[in-house]
Amino acid sequence: MKTYRRLCIAAIAIFIALAAVLNVLIIKKADRDSGAYRVEAKRLADEINETGSYDLSQYPHLTAVVSDGDLYRSDEHYLIIEAGGTLYRVEYTIGSIRSTLVSVNCVLGALLLMMCGLLIYLRKSIILPFGRLNNVPQELARGNLAVPIPEEKSKFLGKFTWGVNLLRESIEDSRKKELSMQRDKKLLLLSLSHDIKTPLSAIKLNAKALAKGLYSDEEKRREAAESINSRADEIESFVSQITKAASEDFMSFEVVQGEDFLSHIVERIFARYAPQLAERGTEFAVGKYDDCLLSCDPDRLAECLQNLIENAIKYGDGQCIALSFDKMDGCELITVSNTGCTLEEKELPQIFDSFHRGANAERAQGNGLGLFICKRLMSLMGGEVYAEISGGCFNATLVVRLA
Repeated sequence: MKTYRRLCIAAIAIFIALAAVLNVLIIKKADRDSGAYRVEAKRLADEINETGSYDLSQYPHLTAVVSDGDLYRSDEHYLIIEAGGTLYRVEYTIGSIRSTLVSVNCVLGALLLMMCGLLIYLRKSIILPFGRLNNVPQELARGNLAVPIPEEKSKFLGKFTWGVNLLRESIEDSRKKELSMQRDKKLLLLSLSHDIKTPLSAIKLNAKALAKGLYSDEEKRREAAESINSRADEIESFVSQITKAASEDFMSFEVVQGEDFLSHIVERIFARYAPQLAERGTEFAVGKYDDCLLSCDPDRLAECLQNLIENAIKYGDGQCIALSFDKMDGCELITVSNTGCTLEEKELPQIFDSFHRGANAERAQGNGLGLFICKRLMSLMGGEVYAEISGGCFNATLVVRLA
């Protein structure tokens, strides 16, 4: 608020200073114009001396020329000149500077009032509401989800505060889901570890009996071996459950299925990445396509394309990234290609697994989730994603159903 107050004071001070300078310039110009009638009177006298006549229309400040009667009686401004041995009364006008100054200063005053009103409006509608929200992002970053977010009716910040509230609710829901998942997995692991103890104890007892030769009968030894094998199968089943629990989806995805035109999606992607890639010196080629209506969640489909392009930026050689399009079996195929692929063919089956990073990812930061997220989102939208390597280029293709 202090900065805004200083800015307002500076703006008003600059405006007043400019108004003062304008007044000075007007006054100086009026002073220069006030002696013009004398110059015109001298020119008039010279014209009479040379021609014996005059053309008063050539002298804008002179209103009349009188050579007879009482030369010294007139209600107008005048001066006496001598030309050709005759005296003339030359009447003239002087422009009124007062009316000009009043008009100019009235306009400047109105502009000053409008500027002050605008500054007050900005303070009330934007600066003060934004100041009340200033600490909200920091509190959310610290994990304080109970920070109050005031509702703003301002058309400038109303949607912003609504979005911040949605963000807080989303963070809170994610935290609850994470805690619930951690609790469930912990209970599962504790339960399975307890269940493993029973078959493990039986295995140990049978193994000790066999080691000490307690079973002299061949049938008893065979039964003990079969018991060990059966208990081992139980443990193997428990281990499989643990593995399955560990490999379950750790991220929740929400898709709102709808429809959108392919051109809208492409325009969004091009507007986001074209300037960025141009700065890097990377060619961003968008192939020709026939506009069509796609059955998808537009935001999620754009997110998938963004993930593919981010991967192309990270792992390509920076020469060219291209979007190409094709249609097949009632689906639109959108392919993101990048030059300079260093991924090996044998790694293709694993690149869509969570946390998998290829051998070419050593120098690039990442967590191995981009392609995994793409696969999950495309699956929820009824589509697919696959990748291939061709001619030194990495090609990732989204298969989107047509509406």
